[in-house]
Amino acid sequence: MNTNIDDAVTQTRKFSIIMCGEVNIYCCTNWQVTRLKCGSFLFALRLNHTMSDAPGLVQFMSAVGEMARGANAPSVPAVWERQVLNASNPPRVTCTHREYEEVADTNGTIIPLDDMAHRSFFFGPSEISALRKLVPPHLSHCSTFEILTACLWKCRTIALQPDPTEEMRIICIVNAREKFNPPLPRGYYGNGFAFPVAVATAGGLSKNPFGYALELVRKAKADVTEEYMRSVSSLMVTKGRPHFTVVRAYLVSDLRRAGFEEVDFGWGNAIYGGAAKGGVGAIPGVASFYIPFTNKEGENGIVVPFCLPAPAMERFVKELGSMLKDQAVNAQTKSKLIVSSL
Repeated sequence: MNTNIDDAVTQTRKFSIIMCGEVNIYCCTNWQVTRLKCGSFLFALRLNHTMSDAPGLVQFMSAVGEMARGANAPSVPAVWERQVLNASNPPRVTCTHREYEEVADTNGTIIPLDDMAHRSFFFGPSEISALRKLVPPHLSHCSTFEILTACLWKCRTIALQPDPTEEMRIICIVNAREKFNPPLPRGYYGNGFAFPVAVATAGGLSKNPFGYALELVRKAKADVTEEYMRSVSSLMVTKGRPHFTVVRAYLVSDLRRAGFEEVDFGWGNAIYGGAAKGGVGAIPGVASFYIPFTNKEGENGIVVPFCLPAPAMERFVKELGSMLKDQAVNAQTKSKLIVSSL
């Protein structure tokens, strides 16, 4: 039975945190707290990403939670230290950064805003086990992130039905805080991640075995080093802070260890902590997030909000279901993928 959210709400309050500069006024973050009649509450947040990344945001939210529970100051003091990521002088771009290539959308392949479908997919132990059966022996030590990313990239490409010669991109958000020597200081809340990219033709992704996409994802992640990050800083200076390429691109961000669900404002940990939808932001359908989740059967796994044009979503569900079904151990390993339509 569908429940009208308005019938469950007792009170909603909105807050904004503003930063004033010499010329402009910036809104750093908007918060909305909605109390429900059952006694629980929804905490919604909108972030200005120029201020912080996911670890920085969780640090800030945790600090608010600690003070709400009676602390006089946060347990982890905030650290500015933005200069540690300054470009060299003179700037030196020493690595290849295809994530910032200027790619013309000659075939109109940027996903349109209209007729978008939102779904959430749950990947528990049986789904991940099924995907691992597709992994070739020389890649058997791949991480869950790498396997899931290769799977979604391949299925999404097939669902979008691009020209086989078109280049498709997978952008993996990589936390680079530990890539530096020494690592970025504890309490640093600015952006400390990279956008490494893997590129392959649509035909290559669709027709080659699963290991083809998986190997490309692994290599893209491995590209991120301290030198790579210094090179990105220099590229930002020399190229005027370009946006990452979105033409025929798909971006994934792993929030499983960010800690959103562990933030405690005095009422305990959250049931769910992560993005409300896939494809968020100004560019629809480009981004997905990997969010820790426990389903109604008590299985711990990953929920992935996904956004595609409605016809492509139908093809995606079919392709993903086929990939998992073909690898099922037995008839009882049926996919419990689709947990909701948002």
